Amino acid sequence: MKLLKHGPSPFVRKVVVTLHETGQIGDVEQIDVVASPMAPDPALTSANPVGKIPALIRENAPALYDSRVICRYLDAKAGANLYPEGRIWDTLTLEATADGILEAALLIIYEERFRSPENASMEWIEGQWGKVSRALDALETRWMSHLNGPLDMGQIAVGCALGYLDFRHDVRGWRTGHDALAQWYARFSERESMKATQPTA
Repeated sequence: MKLLKHGPSPFVRKVVVTLHETGQIGDVEQIDVVASPMAPDPALTSANPVGKIPALIRENAPALYDSRVICRYLDAKAGANLYPEGRIWDTLTLEATADGILEAALLIIYEERFRSPENASMEWIEGQWGKVSRALDALETRWMSHLNGPLDMGQIAVGCALGYLDFRHDVRGWRTGHDALAQWYARFSERESMKATQPTA
């Protein structure tokens, strides 16, 4: 298998952490491609017509794309039970919450990076951060019991989301008012899979 990726993408990180946690990291070749929304790599668009990363190319089977699809496939392939049937809806909702944090955080970066300073909308940027803030509040107040339970994909997704906030939005200080979540992340980030995938500029 081949994983198409680009830069320090948190969605790619989710997949690579999953590869580590399921013992499949040596089974997948990681290939860097251009994932610009204006001019994506033809190798990427041939695997994913939307032109987004990550995309997983399989032998003699259609490529898979969207991190949630890829992670579920890898979990099923390894029988790792990262989507446990007994708490499947909670796990999927937690993963969706984490992905929502990532999507809003990325949109802030895109607004700042692809618009000129005079055209960037601070109101829109703050609206995206509002999504992040509400999601963090929900994690702190509703999800700590789940986060402190057995490893599943919800935890991996949240760990990658918080790591991305540290990487790109550290000045926002997401830990303020989220003491339990910050303590959980301090422990979770010590997992070998997280240390092996720490993003760099």
